[in-house]
Amino acid sequence: MKNRTNINEYHRLPILDGLELLNANSCTFDFPFHTHDTFNISLILKNTFNTKLTNRNLQAPVGTICITNSKEIHATPCDKSVGNSFFTFYVSSDVIRKLNQNQNVFFKDKIIYDQNIFNELYFLSLNFNDNNIHFESILKSALKKLISKYSTVKEISYNTNKLFQNFLDSTSFDTFSLSKTALQFGMSKYKFIRLFKQETGLTPNNFILLKKIEQSKAMLKNGNSIFDVAIDCGFYDNSHFYKNFKRFIGVTPLEFQNAFYTI
Repeated sequence: MKNRTNINEYHRLPILDGLELLNANSCTFDFPFHTHDTFNISLILKNTFNTKLTNRNLQAPVGTICITNSKEIHATPCDKSVGNSFFTFYVSSDVIRKLNQNQNVFFKDKIIYDQNIFNELYFLSLNFNDNNIHFESILKSALKKLISKYSTVKEISYNTNKLFQNFLDSTSFDTFSLSKTALQFGMSKYKFIRLFKQETGLTPNNFILLKKIEQSKAMLKNGNSIFDVAIDCGFYDNSHFYKNFKRFIGVTPLEFQNAFYTI
């Protein structure tokens, strides 16, 4: 019998500012370059896990913990034949900071081999729906150990050039035109793409798509219909929305929304 792939599940728990969880089972599609407001703490369960950062490629073996810092640009290419299995805790940056006595947290080493912490987190990944365990206290304890042993309080800036910052903060991307925007900055579109990626870590098109995905997540959390979300966020139709949402989040919009209404 052929192995089933991409059996991913998304969950949300009403603790730690709304902890979100992704259980990816035999995932075969690639997550494109993107970023999160959360810290992503992933347990690698099957096959070597690949992570692309803006300046290097990393490989996390089975049994390790792979961490992406808040707002850190990354991509995850998965094995196309049998897939990768991993479990990710999306932890609010405010929660991480509070667990570190209100000091900044940055993980320079993205791949951590610590069997004790891995086992604690793995136990939680198997039992997050069990009300008989002290899930929140165990998770806090494991996160504190991760922070104290493997992080630094020095926050590392990913970008120093701020040419586009005001543009990014004030522009609506609903009707974005690459050629017109490049002309606005007095440069060719190719130079604009190069400098934009240098500053943000993303191409203009991927940056805009990610903004649309983030807007759609907020609307789905508020209970808006998937059709309305797709149209309001500038997708052609439901199919286009589903395809791109799953590329970035790992599950469909419906599966994501259900995680917020089945607590």
